[in-house]
Amino acid sequence: MKHQVEFRWLLLAEIDRPEFVYPQRLIIKEGTRLTVTIRPYVAESPEGPIEVADLTLEDGSVARAVRYAAFHFVDGSQTRKQ
Repeated sequence: MKHQVEFRWLLLAEIDRPEFVYPQRLIIKEGTRLTVTIRPYVAESPEGPIEVADLTLEDGSVARAVRYAAFHFVDGSQTRKQ
């Protein structure tokens, strides 16, 4: 299922792209909206467990281990043109 998300702050994301052998780094600016498929999981940090997700972008790239705190879901009514 696809969701539209909006990023809350500037984020440096590790992106796996099919055409590259190594992960690439991508800067995602605050306020950027993307349509993604989400694969959630819990990761360990020095402060304890954190909720993260792998975000699959429309071009097939995958942003790995993005914290849920870094984005929020956009309500469908906010994306419709009035």
